Amino acid sequence: MPLYTKILVPIDGSTTANKALDHALALAADAHARVRLLHALDELAYVSAYEYSGELMRLARENADKLLQAGVVAARARNLEVDTRLVDTPGQRLGETVADEAAHWGADLVVVGTHGRRGVGRVLLGSGAEQIIRQSLVPVLVVRGE
Repeated sequence: MPLYTKILVPIDGSTTANKALDHALALAADAHARVRLLHALDELAYVSAYEYSGELMRLARENADKLLQAGVVAARARNLEVDTRLVDTPGQRLGETVADEAAHWGADLVVVGTHGRRGVGRVLLGSGAEQIIRQSLVPVLVVRGE
């Protein structure tokens, strides 16, 4: 029996996330695992309720759909079973979103990219990967960016 059968991959379109996606797809192909691509609209958590609605959200959702579909194309090119999940929970932190989805879907691995920020950059921008590691109840494979 393969070690991993359901791999959750949070993606945001960054080079680092794309590198993690490539790694996750290679793992999934080797293990014949299912893949779920996850995108969270958490980057909009700090705008006002008025700004969070309307045109801005329509554009964010369109971009998210394109991003997720590009990931589906990459997974299907490797003959992988893949699905997607777009999470739009204002104010919820990325780590919590990923942990919730991993538990709900029954993932046995999360693969995430990290920029490896340190110092002030990490304090100001936070670390999505660190949040995920702290919140996840399943193993997390962290793929370092450039």
